[in-house]
Amino acid sequence: MTPAEDWRRLDRRTVLVTAAVLAGVAGGAGLPTVLGLAGSMPLWQAVGWVLAGAALLVTGGSAADYVRWRRTRYRIGAERAELHTGLLLVKRRSLARERIRSVDLTAHPLQRVLGLVKVRIGTGENSGGGDSTLELDPVGRAEGERLRRELLDRRIPAALDGRHDGALADLDPRWIRYAPVSFVVPLLGGAAAGAVMQVSQWFGAQGEVIDWVGDRFQDTPLVWAIVVLVLLAVLAGIVGALGLWVEMWWNYRLEREPGGTLRVRRGLFTARSVSIEERRLRGVEIVEPLGVRLCRAARVDAVATGLTHDDEDRHGDHRTLLPPAPRAVADRVAAQVLREPEAPTGAPLVAHPRAARTRRLRWALWAAGAPVAVLAGLGALLTPALFYVAAGCALVLVPLGVLLALDAYRGLGHGLTDGYLVTRSGTVRRATVALQRSGVIGWTVKQSVFQRRAGVLTLTATTAAGQGAYAVLDAGESEGLAFAATAVPGLLAPFLETVPTPKARSTHG
Repeated sequence: MTPAEDWRRLDRRTVLVTAAVLAGVAGGAGLPTVLGLAGSMPLWQAVGWVLAGAALLVTGGSAADYVRWRRTRYRIGAERAELHTGLLLVKRRSLARERIRSVDLTAHPLQRVLGLVKVRIGTGENSGGGDSTLELDPVGRAEGERLRRELLDRRIPAALDGRHDGALADLDPRWIRYAPVSFVVPLLGGAAAGAVMQVSQWFGAQGEVIDWVGDRFQDTPLVWAIVVLVLLAVLAGIVGALGLWVEMWWNYRLEREPGGTLRVRRGLFTARSVSIEERRLRGVEIVEPLGVRLCRAARVDAVATGLTHDDEDRHGDHRTLLPPAPRAVADRVAAQVLREPEAPTGAPLVAHPRAARTRRLRWALWAAGAPVAVLAGLGALLTPALFYVAAGCALVLVPLGVLLALDAYRGLGHGLTDGYLVTRSGTVRRATVALQRSGVIGWTVKQSVFQRRAGVLTLTATTAAGQGAYAVLDAGESEGLAFAATAVPGLLAPFLETVPTPKARSTHG
């Protein structure tokens, strides 16, 4: 048992951080609140009420955080990592050292200024309630690094020598050119337009903003006005995407540390450090969103066991090993991560039967035809003008759907290498997964009525890593079953029917 003097406290500057954050929140919310109250009471009185509320918020929040600091202790023993916290409801939690699989460090700008980090210790299990993680928020930066090194210290397995240790990838500022072609651009553009309307409403000037925009386009046809506004939103989205990329990936570095741990460090304002043990790695995923793929680029994600998906980690970038980069760079990093001479994701793949193409074309025509049919029906009931809208939608949606369907078919493929099974699918988001054959724990075979008529089926490889299941879509019946049986010998064999070979009939003269 570890002696009592080994118990440690969090950094006492956590109270200062809390007070500063609450002061910022109070200041940000105080101005619109004052403007809202000024219409029903004198300005000085509104300011007084807001200042009193801000003082109460900052004082109360700081006092609560001080109590949390006083009641929180942790220690790292030879066998367990322990955390005790709570006043009325005391929580005592511990994790076995041998079960700890990740120690991630994050620090927002204020914590970075003060030299603090939040340490998240995880076992790699996706259990609910946070029972598989301990959070130390915050500790000093040196203490956080010490904890990370100590808890992730592993002896190098015999099969994993240290010749591949060191930096695997560093930030290339030229990769920022892929930010404007990401799907986040229209989202940020719409968010910017919504923010303008919301802020103008806070200041009681939403009507003036709408009138000002209307005056700018008073002599402009409606169609061109919409086009200009959309372009302005896209421009705002591009600027936002560039800023988001800089914040997320500045100071990026992927390295392999002695002992077999992959570490990703990145972030401009909020510094992040994510560690993944190699023994949890089951493969990699090359992800190519449509815009990024048109620029011949891709990103690399880890397929590993135990990457948590709780409320604090719902974003997917915690498993990203490489941001969007040239495809050659992505293949090189994937090979280095897997300690392979060549990336399995670049292996030749078996094309799927033409029935898979027919199915995708049929889906595309249904998806494009549904809104056209609805508009045409409304045109027959309401106004003939909707017929022209329906015709315009048909001219745009049908060719676009056919192109995407053909591209989706060309993207289908599966194959085997010495140690990996590879599957590829998707068009808007194309993903190529290289999964260790030893990491497959089961197969699911699905065949709908329409697939049965087309002679295809969908195979899903079940694994404890990554998304938990990876599908081979619309493969030929015999070819797909043979692929599954070969990928993991013996796993699917008890469920396959063998057709006896008929004996040759002998003839006598």
